[in-house]
Amino acid sequence: MERGPISQFIEKHYRHFNAAALIDAAKGYETHLEEGGKMMITLAGAMSTAELGISLAEMIRQDKVAIISCTGANLEEDVMNLVAHSHYKRVPNYRDLSPQEEWDLLENGFNRVTDTCIPEEEAFRRIQKHIFKIWKDAEDAGERYFPHEFMYKLLLSGVMQEHYEIPVEHSWMIAAAEKNLPIIVPGWEDSTMGNIFASYVIKGELKASTMKSGIEYMAWLADWYRANSSGKGIGFFQIGGGIAGDFPICVVPMLYQDLEMHDVPFWSYFCQISDSTTSYGSYSGAVPNEKITWGKLDIHTPKFIVESDATIVAPLIFAWVLKQ
Repeated sequence: MERGPISQFIEKHYRHFNAAALIDAAKGYETHLEEGGKMMITLAGAMSTAELGISLAEMIRQDKVAIISCTGANLEEDVMNLVAHSHYKRVPNYRDLSPQEEWDLLENGFNRVTDTCIPEEEAFRRIQKHIFKIWKDAEDAGERYFPHEFMYKLLLSGVMQEHYEIPVEHSWMIAAAEKNLPIIVPGWEDSTMGNIFASYVIKGELKASTMKSGIEYMAWLADWYRANSSGKGIGFFQIGGGIAGDFPICVVPMLYQDLEMHDVPFWSYFCQISDSTTSYGSYSGAVPNEKITWGKLDIHTPKFIVESDATIVAPLIFAWVLKQ
């Protein structure tokens, strides 16, 4: 298949420094898949609010992603963008805002993420009653699910379809739901929807046990990793840092060190897009080689780090993998 104009532009102009790291990582991703490997993508930061779904959804549809790990915010914010896109507010001069102007945004129902304000009240007005019913129906039936499974039920039910404000092909969560793609959501409680669920627990309207936990996610991931890591193995494509990356990458040392399963292969590809400073003990700023000492990566694992803005880099790498 001939490469499209984006890939041709990258190949012509991206020759040195972070540009070269980008194309090396993209070629490594492509090679990993061509040799039969699978890929995990991890989403930290506000990638859903940055509308990464426009490119990520196509990666999911074309089976370029086997599993996703994301924060609770990225899980819900793709759906919020889906049903409330027209109510979002862009603030290009966000660096110049005074504390009073920030307060005024809050008073008007906007939560700012850099240059984009999320209309949480508008979004959850269209989501909350439906997701609560799904939570409650599961509890009444004695059933328990993971956070992403509840979201899949919500999307696949079609109850919010009349409120869709973006093309469905731009929603990575819809693409994932249609594929029943495995998703890991560590620390889901640290999200607006997690806070809402906790409020129902505090009010006695739901039980905390209706939502499967992070420990159960790790146990599920351990089984999935062992079942899928034969042959070329599983690669790790990390956007940002934080819990979305650190939680799933630790499944390998856990299997090896804590469960003493010495036939478990390391992650077989690693790339991180990060703008974190490489120093001072931060996970996000750790260079890939540090992960060798933690039993996460092998000496021979292809390792790439692109020190740049993920909203610029990730769509370009995805375009290369998709031959666009």
